[in-house]
Amino acid sequence: MPSTSSSIPLAVLPGLSNEALTLLFLGLAVVTVLWGFERYRTTFSRMEFGLAVAVALGLLTVAFAPGLYGSIAGLLNLESRFLLIQIFANIAFLVLIFYLVSQLNTSKRVVSDLTRSLTVQQATADADYEDRTLYVVIPAYNEADTIGDVLADLPERIQGHVVQPVVVSDGSDDATRRAADRYDAIVVEHPINQGQGGALKTGFDIARQHGADIVVTMDADGQHPVDQLDELVRPIADDEADYVLGSRYRGEDNSGNSITRRGGIRTFTWLINRLAKTDITDCTNGFRAIRGSRLEELTLTEERFSAPELIIESRKNGLRIVEVPVTIHEREAGETKKPKLGYAVGLARTIFVTWIR
Repeated sequence: MPSTSSSIPLAVLPGLSNEALTLLFLGLAVVTVLWGFERYRTTFSRMEFGLAVAVALGLLTVAFAPGLYGSIAGLLNLESRFLLIQIFANIAFLVLIFYLVSQLNTSKRVVSDLTRSLTVQQATADADYEDRTLYVVIPAYNEADTIGDVLADLPERIQGHVVQPVVVSDGSDDATRRAADRYDAIVVEHPINQGQGGALKTGFDIARQHGADIVVTMDADGQHPVDQLDELVRPIADDEADYVLGSRYRGEDNSGNSITRRGGIRTFTWLINRLAKTDITDCTNGFRAIRGSRLEELTLTEERFSAPELIIESRKNGLRIVEVPVTIHEREAGETKKPKLGYAVGLARTIFVTWIR
């Protein structure tokens, strides 16, 4: 009986002989290795060169040892070795897709980090306060009609702390920055939209660099009442908490949210309470206060759905979490920037990713 490796024909395409197919696969292998070598000379990426070598070895195996695939196909009870080759090719294709997605995500993170780093350098306000400081970080995306009123209402002091507003205009294409510049605030601009989470991280970096004792976050649309800042900050000032979250469900919700949205907030809040052993009622509220010295302990990566991440990270790092009642109003002007599609999926993903990492 002839040997398996020599008797099983290589030809799987009509009109091509075994010799022609051998040369074809050999040529593809050489081209693949050369491509990998050129990419390595350009980027010095071991991953790209390794993938090219692996694909080339697969092609060489098809060219010179086709019987190997036949033997493996027989062990796996597949009808033909060509089907096995297709399976291997699909696996390799999926690996390449995952690699490309990983590269895209890495590039995106690099751009985001660079954007925020350059933006933080724009903060040039005097930070030599003799008293304790409270930095109010306000992410703003196209909020020229409302940001001025929010800044105008901020008091000079809260709980004995000097108030310093920080407005992060997140790639706005309106007059948000010009409107904020009229007030005594640190105003910086992201050249590229980074999402609310990205804007918060920029504001946190500025507050940390200036030695903020307490950091408050609030929206630029007028939904968060300035007159309730005193009660929001009090638990930290009295050393009863490190993270204070405002709750519309312990207070009043006049935001006009739909029944569906309110139900979703309660569902995700319940999920966080179960996963992180917390006792909160409003997981998406952006009206919060954080002890400045604890900010650097939090690993923050989310650009769009930052509220659950902040809660879970605070819990994982042992921050004392307290919830206080607040009132949430309707927007003073403009439209909500929250995504209508994928919001629930994004929140769920953020909760689970933050919980397991």
